[in-house]
Amino acid sequence: MPKLIVVTREGEEREIEGDVGLSVMEVIRDAGIDELLALCGGCCSCATCHVHVDPAYADRLPAMGEDEDELLAISDDRDETSRLSCQLPFEPALDGIRIRIAAED
Repeated sequence: MPKLIVVTREGEEREIEGDVGLSVMEVIRDAGIDELLALCGGCCSCATCHVHVDPAYADRLPAMGEDEDELLAISDDRDETSRLSCQLPFEPALDGIRIRIAAED
């Protein structure tokens, strides 16, 4: 089972395992990390699952869609590593990825 490293807003690191086929958001939520609100449940309509991803994995992620880009545009914490975790399929290629939960907007 692939693993990801989640860094909370307080800087705590947690290594969690997830099922392939879920989104990164679902893996984090299912691990009980409640900082990631994901209010829309993964519909790409709220940006409360904003994360920063390890740049070393950027080429393994799907391209950002227009809706995701527009939602991230309103975040004060957006940078070049910003993504919505609901838009990232969790797959073996992401094994070991480091994800930092973005500051709350």
